[in-house]
Amino acid sequence: MKKLIIISGPSGAGEDSVIEGLAKLMPIERVVTTTTRDMRKGESEGNPYHFISREAFQEGLANDDFFEHAKQDRENYYGVTHKEIERVRSSKRIGIWKVDYKGVFNAKHVLAPEESTAILISAPISVIEQRLRSRDSEHSEAFIQERLAYAQGWFDHRDIFDHEIENVQGKLDQTIATVARIIGEELGLDKTLDL
Repeated sequence: MKKLIIISGPSGAGEDSVIEGLAKLMPIERVVTTTTRDMRKGESEGNPYHFISREAFQEGLANDDFFEHAKQDRENYYGVTHKEIERVRSSKRIGIWKVDYKGVFNAKHVLAPEESTAILISAPISVIEQRLRSRDSEHSEAFIQERLAYAQGWFDHRDIFDHEIENVQGKLDQTIATVARIIGEELGLDKTLDL
């Protein structure tokens, strides 16, 4: 199995920005997660998720369609199908899988150590709070506090990650370059990456 690069971090750490930056440096193929949560403004089917009903998700679970899954984020289901993993594996591009820390646990349980590398994108909790407040101004204080409490899960389970990179405020390009270098080393591409 071609090695998957797992990128994870709490909301506000900047993992989406890192992945967008990686796409400009190297040929990546994103694993698209399936979720039961509602589609948000600016999203569409397949970007960044496959959106299905709770009933359809549960039917998929009964049919063993999912490679891994977890219930998270306001009791919504998130999971990746076997079909999606096969799509990414058959690609000639670098497989990037964004998943939360519970998904990392599941992936590490299912995949052999040589089949994945998990990278934690982190930031101090104070910075995460600042970022959440600046981008989620329409959300309630309770929502922000819920997000911050959920973020703690990443910090409590740092040991499941192979690498941790702090996304320092104002130094996103540096974070992207560091992650790209790690990916190059993990996949034996470091001599071909011009970083």
